[in-house]
Amino acid sequence: MTIRLLVPFLSLFLSAFLMFAAIGLTNLIIPLRAGAEGWGAGTIGLIGMTQAIAFTAACFLMPLQIRRVGHIRTFAAIQTLLAASIMLHGLIVTPWAWALFRIIAGLAAAGSYMVLESWLNEKADAANRGFVLSAYLMVTMTGLTAGQYAYTLFELGDGRLFQLTALLFGAALLPMTLSISPSPAPPETVHLDLKGLFARSPVGFIGAFLSGFLFGVWNYFAPLYGQKIGLSSIATATLVSAAMVGGMLAQFPFGRLSDKIDRRYVMAMIGGVGACVCLVLSLSAPETALFNTIGTLMIGMALFPSYSIAVAHTNDYANPDEFVQVSGSLLITYGIGTMVGPVIGGQLFGIIGPVGLFVSLGMIFLIYGAYAYWRTTQRQAIAPDERDDFQAVPVTPFQTQQVYELDPRQDDAVQAGDTAERSVGNGFTA
Repeated sequence: MTIRLLVPFLSLFLSAFLMFAAIGLTNLIIPLRAGAEGWGAGTIGLIGMTQAIAFTAACFLMPLQIRRVGHIRTFAAIQTLLAASIMLHGLIVTPWAWALFRIIAGLAAAGSYMVLESWLNEKADAANRGFVLSAYLMVTMTGLTAGQYAYTLFELGDGRLFQLTALLFGAALLPMTLSISPSPAPPETVHLDLKGLFARSPVGFIGAFLSGFLFGVWNYFAPLYGQKIGLSSIATATLVSAAMVGGMLAQFPFGRLSDKIDRRYVMAMIGGVGACVCLVLSLSAPETALFNTIGTLMIGMALFPSYSIAVAHTNDYANPDEFVQVSGSLLITYGIGTMVGPVIGGQLFGIIGPVGLFVSLGMIFLIYGAYAYWRTTQRQAIAPDERDDFQAVPVTPFQTQQVYELDPRQDDAVQAGDTAERSVGNGFTA
């Protein structure tokens, strides 16, 4: 039965796997090659910021492009751009050129995510949406991990790493473009009301921003940390992958706990765990691969659930038919955090050295947890039977709003309509 449910999605999942494998490989070779070229951590952080800006801007721009030329043509064009942009990194090795190439990649990656996720949403229905989302989560995580280990196939300075990445982006085209499934409806552009979002759920708004900050620091400086302390290529790939494994292990336990108690207590717990692990790693400055892998596994257990819990908490205060709009606006807030994180994290990394990674992460985890706990004293919690059930979402370096169309809670929201509206003060009008 399970296999039969998967069959209509196989071509899309194969495209997603290949694309995320390329992204996983990119996430390692960009900061590591930049570090090997002798570029400072501040410069690497600025390169990361340009990609985050482009990706977040694409959440507004790409739906217009998809409506103009369709899903297949858009996907073909942007996968070609992704392949070309990664090849250009190997041809022109200067910081400003790489910043430009990261802008191109950020715009194109957002479009790719939107096409894939809107197509999956079109094929899914109320009966299998949760299963499809879970399968998509596994595909993205497996693809990212496979790509990170593909980094070990060649030496860092070998141009074949860029060629392999471009090949994976190109290969992701085939299952999608050869699919006989009809194209889905064009995605909607996300609408923003950040002021209303903050009024609705201050801790959700701040939590999403700080989660983006954490991911912005982690994505660019975790690989660089491994390089600077002298880890081998396979140990560095394992260090980065361990965080994802930790996140996968912790998502549902933290999520289910947040269904039973005030989600803000769970956010405070996540922040406390992350801050304590980062404090230990900052003070001990471990150099062995095993110690670092265990440490990053524990960081991942706090890092990856941080955003999902913030989304779940905010949607507890949203009207049923506002789920996608609220989640999409939170995603933009998260995106702003991913812009700021690499810049500030890069400065600390450059001043303090490799342990600056854990110092910057630890400070943000502490703020995340402390703010969530303080908010429990300012507003009464929603009763457990009035909360939506927690649902993990794929946590990748960047996301688009289309992933929330896959969430089973969206079907519940459509069915509930206006009859289940909650009176929560300042309405959200995004």
